[in-house]
Amino acid sequence: MMPSVSIQLSEFPVVMGILNLTPDSFYADSRKQTEKAIAERVCQILTEGAAIIDVGAYSSRPQAAFVDEAEESARLQFGLETLFREAPDALVSIDTFRSQVARQAIERFGKRMIINDISAGQLDKKMFDTVAELQVPYLIMHMRGTPQTMMQDTHYTDLMPEILQYFSEKIDALRQKGVQEIWLDPGFGFSKTLTQNYKVLQNLPKFAQFKLPLLVGFSRKTMIREVLGVSTAEALNGTTVLNTVALMQGADILRVHDVKEAVEAVKLFKAITV
Repeated sequence: MMPSVSIQLSEFPVVMGILNLTPDSFYADSRKQTEKAIAERVCQILTEGAAIIDVGAYSSRPQAAFVDEAEESARLQFGLETLFREAPDALVSIDTFRSQVARQAIERFGKRMIINDISAGQLDKKMFDTVAELQVPYLIMHMRGTPQTMMQDTHYTDLMPEILQYFSEKIDALRQKGVQEIWLDPGFGFSKTLTQNYKVLQNLPKFAQFKLPLLVGFSRKTMIREVLGVSTAEALNGTTVLNTVALMQGADILRVHDVKEAVEAVKLFKAITV
């Protein structure tokens, strides 16, 4: 059994910097596929103050191209080799919904890892057992369907109660399997309309009932671009505004492309909450 990773709640809020190993992530500037580009991005993320590096090898944007397991794993292994060569002690989040991809990475590269599963076990029924065996922190997100179909499934009878029930059931199932450390992600931009995204943000304090770390990911997303009428490249200011709102609503982790600005938001938030 792998030793578990633990980030004490007293250390939050923190920033998670995004390292995309994909050729088709929605934000072009975030795509890093060469050894040099990956190394530079790792150094940038850590130098700018992120506590966690989130590494993804399968784009989860709406209508993203399907990537088979072998290709995802190969991309991830290549990226992690470079990452840990540059930063051996980095705390890394593996952005995958496939249990075997997660297992291979953790067994090869060691204990300082978190599994970030956008499907919360729905797309791979072996994931919960894998997490329980590996005993690493497990970040579960709210989503319906797959990245290819999720925006066709946005009808809710009662949005917030359904999302909260979703997490309640997932947490109970994981606890029964002995999973010790669970983090939550409401899934902004996943299986939600523009209005629904802001409804979830408005109700973010309701997630405090679970007493678990809460991650938010708004970085340069459509929910910002549509309201402001800006491009992805122009959505940094909107991202910072929503990150700040989320911090004031109880968010513990900001998942971002732009680490420096998010770290500054955290510092200012801490200055007014001491």
